[in-house]
Amino acid sequence: MITDFLLEHRWLMPAVLAVLVLGGPPVAAWLAGRPRLLWALTGLSLLPVAALTLTPVDRELYGTCEIAWMLPTPSRVELFANLVLFVAPVLLAGVATRRPGAVLIAASALSALIEGLQALVPAIGRSCDTTDWLGNTLGAAIGAVLALVALHLRRRRGSR
Repeated sequence: MITDFLLEHRWLMPAVLAVLVLGGPPVAAWLAGRPRLLWALTGLSLLPVAALTLTPVDRELYGTCEIAWMLPTPSRVELFANLVLFVAPVLLAGVATRRPGAVLIAASALSALIEGLQALVPAIGRSCDTTDWLGNTLGAAIGAVLALVALHLRRRRGSR
């Protein structure tokens, strides 16, 4: 169902990524002075992660974890959505903690945990895939770089 929607609206995930890349750092720099709001938005940005990765779906799975290594591209809409999914949470948490590298590692570990849960709990009907982990981790890396930019913008504003 979600994949069908993304296939019908192929422009959506690249547009979301463009908004995050262009608007994320200045907004996050502004939010750096408002830690409670920053953490609240971090929590909200994790809701789609949980909903899209752990909500049960009605399908029968045959097999275990698929091991594949495909890079997400806009033409691979589901893989690209996996990339976009982790950008905002890592950007926001990276600015909140002022440690984007540590948040990147935590996000990659969270993605691996999610994939492990999908493999261990077949009742949720989700399939474990190393390509999903790779896409999530690449998105987390983008979020960490954007957090570094936001922190740099914040320091520059503070020095004026």
